[in-house]
Amino acid sequence: MALVVSGLVGATPVEKRAQPKGIDVSSYQGNVDWAAQKSAGITFAYIKATEGTGYTSSYFSSQYTGSYNAGIIRGAYHFARPDVSSGATQANYFLAHGGGWSADGKTLPGALDIEYNPYGATCYGLSAASMTCTGNSGAFASTNALWIARYSSSVGALPAGWAYHTFWQYSSSPIDQDYFNGDAAGLSRYAKGS
Repeated sequence: MALVVSGLVGATPVEKRAQPKGIDVSSYQGNVDWAAQKSAGITFAYIKATEGTGYTSSYFSSQYTGSYNAGIIRGAYHFARPDVSSGATQANYFLAHGGGWSADGKTLPGALDIEYNPYGATCYGLSAASMTCTGNSGAFASTNALWIARYSSSVGALPAGWAYHTFWQYSSSPIDQDYFNGDAAGLSRYAKGS
């Protein structure tokens, strides 16, 4: 699975150290105890807002507001459904349902979650001519940060074009857990768009 954080390329390669820890949540987690997450060292969170053009998370608003109220830097993500509509149509849907961003230092840029189809048909039933494999194309790396999911002790090999990742989802237990590839000051700069 590769997740692409749109618009900003803000991290630089760093070795593993006291990197900011985060989580990503969706309606599956329901009501999150954000104060407990903050106490456990969580500094950022991505919250699922939308999927395709027909789903808006019923928990998005409470999760997004709750994380903010706990002092956690947060952002929204969209789960792509290439089989239902174009990328532009889905981006507009995401923006209309919570996917906006402001350079306030408390909001992360929107993220795109693009995965192998969990609903059935390989590659969402699309032909090779109608899609681009993000793992084999270097076209995305110059304008998009990389959020990679790999449940291992290291990030490992990256998709074509990316020299480094910005976020790494390293575990799904007990909740999806992430690292920011940098330090707390870098995460703050990233949230400010600088």
